[in-house]
Amino acid sequence: MTVKAQQRSALLNILLITVLVVWMVMAAFPFLWTLWGSFKVEGDFFSKANWANSLTGTLTKTETGSAFTGMGYHGAWVKEAFGIAAINTVIVCLFVVTISLTFGTLGGYALSRSTYRYTFWFLIIALIFRAMPPVTLVSGYLPVFFKWNMWGHLPTAILVLVAINQPFTLWMLHSFFKNIPKDLDESAMVDGCNRFQAFRYVIVPVMWPGVITTGLFSFLLAYNDFAVTAMILSKENQTMVPKIAGFLGSTQVKGNVMFAVAAVVSVTAPLFVMIMVFQRQIVSGLTAGAVKG
Repeated sequence: MTVKAQQRSALLNILLITVLVVWMVMAAFPFLWTLWGSFKVEGDFFSKANWANSLTGTLTKTETGSAFTGMGYHGAWVKEAFGIAAINTVIVCLFVVTISLTFGTLGGYALSRSTYRYTFWFLIIALIFRAMPPVTLVSGYLPVFFKWNMWGHLPTAILVLVAINQPFTLWMLHSFFKNIPKDLDESAMVDGCNRFQAFRYVIVPVMWPGVITTGLFSFLLAYNDFAVTAMILSKENQTMVPKIAGFLGSTQVKGNVMFAVAAVVSVTAPLFVMIMVFQRQIVSGLTAGAVKG
C-alpha cells in the first residue's frame, strides 16, 4: 500500500469515528439531559430566565439545600404510586410475550412447513391487520368490553395487545423457520421423533436467537404502548406510559412535571439494560432471519 493510500485510509477512519461519536452523542443527549434534570426542581429544569440554572441548580439549592434532589422520584414512586403502574406493566409484558411467542412459534412453524396455497394469503391478511392503526381495532372492541364488564382490567389489555401483536410474531417467526432446512425435521422423524418432538427438540434450539429477537419486539410493543392501555385500562390499573401522561396532564400542580421526568427516566433505563444484556442474541437473530440457511 502506498503512502497516499495509507493517508487516505487513516483520514477515512478518522472521519468515520468522528461521525460515529457525533451520532452517539446526539442520540444519547436527550436521555442524559432528562436524567440530569430529573434530579432538579421544576424551576431549574424548565427555567425561562436562564437555561444555565438547569446545570447549576440554583433554585434546587435554595429549596432543598443541595444541587441535586430526589424529590421527583419520591413523588412519582411514593406519592403517586408509580410502582403499582410498574407492576402492572411487568404483568402485561410477561403475558403478552409468553402468549405471543407460544402461538407465534407454533403457527410460524406450521405455516413455514405448509405446502397449501392458502398459507401465503393467510400471512397477507395477518399483515393487513398488523398495518392497521391500533386505535381502529380497539374502538371495535370497546362496545363488547363495556357490555361484558371487561373494560378497565389487565387481562383485557393483554388480550387486545396479543391480538395486535400476533400477526407480527407470525411473520417474524415464519421467516426464521423458513430459513431452517426441512432436512432437520425429516432427520429427527427418521430417528423416531414425531412432528411435535422434532419441533421441540431439534428446531426450537436452532432458532432460539430468532425467538429472543421476536420476544424482544413483542416486549417493546407492550412496554411502550399508550393507545391501547390508555383506552382500555382504568386509572387504578394503568401501566407506566399512561401514568406518565397523567402526570403531564396535571401540570398546574407544582412538581407533577418533575414526577413525569423522573418516571420517564425510570421507564427508559430498564430498556438500556435489556438491550445491553440481549444484544448478541438480537444481532444473531436478525442475521439468522436475513440469511438463507
